[in-house]
Amino acid sequence: MSFTLAIVGRPNVGKSTLFNRLVGKRLALVDDQPGVTRDLREGQGRLGDLRFIVVDSAGLEMVEDDSLQGRMRRLTERAVEEADVCLFVIDARVGVTAADEYFAELLRRRAKNVILAANKAEGRAGEAGALEAYALGLGEPLRISAEHGEGMDDLYRVLLPLADQFEAENVQQVPETDVEIAEDAGDDEDDESWKPSLEKPLQLAVIGRPNAGKSTLINKIIGEDRLLTGPEAGITRDSISVSATFMGTPMRIFDTAGMRKRARVTDKLEKLSVADGLRAVRFAEVVVVLLDVDIPFEQQDLRIADFAETEGRAVVIAANKWDLEEEKAEKLKELREAFERLLPQLKGAPLVTVSAKTGKGLDRLHNAIIKAHEVWNRRVSTARLNQWLNAMTEAHPPPAPGGRRIRLRYMTQVKTRPPAFVVMATHTDKLPDAYARYLVNGLRQDFDLPGTPIRFTFRDQGVKNPFKDKANKINQSGALSKHKIRQKPKGT
Repeated sequence: MSFTLAIVGRPNVGKSTLFNRLVGKRLALVDDQPGVTRDLREGQGRLGDLRFIVVDSAGLEMVEDDSLQGRMRRLTERAVEEADVCLFVIDARVGVTAADEYFAELLRRRAKNVILAANKAEGRAGEAGALEAYALGLGEPLRISAEHGEGMDDLYRVLLPLADQFEAENVQQVPETDVEIAEDAGDDEDDESWKPSLEKPLQLAVIGRPNAGKSTLINKIIGEDRLLTGPEAGITRDSISVSATFMGTPMRIFDTAGMRKRARVTDKLEKLSVADGLRAVRFAEVVVVLLDVDIPFEQQDLRIADFAETEGRAVVIAANKWDLEEEKAEKLKELREAFERLLPQLKGAPLVTVSAKTGKGLDRLHNAIIKAHEVWNRRVSTARLNQWLNAMTEAHPPPAPGGRRIRLRYMTQVKTRPPAFVVMATHTDKLPDAYARYLVNGLRQDFDLPGTPIRFTFRDQGVKNPFKDKANKINQSGALSKHKIRQKPKGT
């Protein structure tokens, strides 16, 4: 049975550490600095035989305006109302504060079920704070240590009856059906098994410089204010993943922190955020590089796009804030010219214009993502490849450096995601890079592989001289005979 557990509390009480403990991975960023978490991060929690969705939230602040802290608080309050169980965490070493009392009253009004936990309660330093927690009126506090894993058995004991209750309620709500499933259903293997489905959604990462509009774009795609947004640059810190159906296509979308130039990144927390974003790119299948249409293709944009290509991901370039552009036709022409000139390694990749604020252009973005994903998974038969290779070598034969003719004998595709090809050839160390580019460009054009990274490998298959070893043996035996003649004893 799955239920939702939201971890809430003041900043720096150990919520993200507890989240990592429950999911069994270091997903959430953790630092001594308060206020690290800003968005809602979901994960698959495990505690004994219990399986549930755990939500890490931003620290509750006593503000109600439209500041960054106020928007973070409203996002956390939304998680409180939607969760089945709220785990209210206080710092046992600090004790109960006025903010804890205020938020305890808020949870009594809005939360369905509340569990009180006094974190950092290991040793004697947290005894007084754990005793003070009784005054909050939320029942007996659990003494836990998220850092050391203490008190997890007590948390399991409290969650178990709640989980049984949720399971019983869901069983009553499930309607009876007379639908029969054929015995052979799903046995046939589909050649298009790579296509996105509810079981295997398309993995999409949105990356770019700070304040390009990544979180706003994802909120527009999923149709709700799920991610924290605002005019401030660098709001997003964690790489947050959300599951959604984008125009009929199941997707898991990763929102990443804005990536600045490496020389400007000096803060430890920003380094962790950027590293988390790079990890999200490695998990993704398609990467949307979001540009600001006012300042597109800056040096950092080029580095980000090149990184996605180097990691072998399908790339879509999206120019955001298109609603603010007045000379659209002229601007689009400039964008395409700059794209072809500055990113030749992504030749043919989709370039679309969108407005994250109004939602205009999302249909074009969806089509570009699906097309890029399809090309990324494309496979070409070996017979077609070798027919094509013969035609390419006849039209433009390989060079013959030093009088040695290079022969391209055989070609096959060894993998997809991205497409990778191997060519068996002779004297591969003499083959110039220009000829390899000639073949790659021909592949893109003739097999409709625009934009996707292509991995091309040459393996040496030189013809061995059958007399080489025999000649060596003859030379060695002749040298041995001469040596024996010289060593003849005197008088013979």
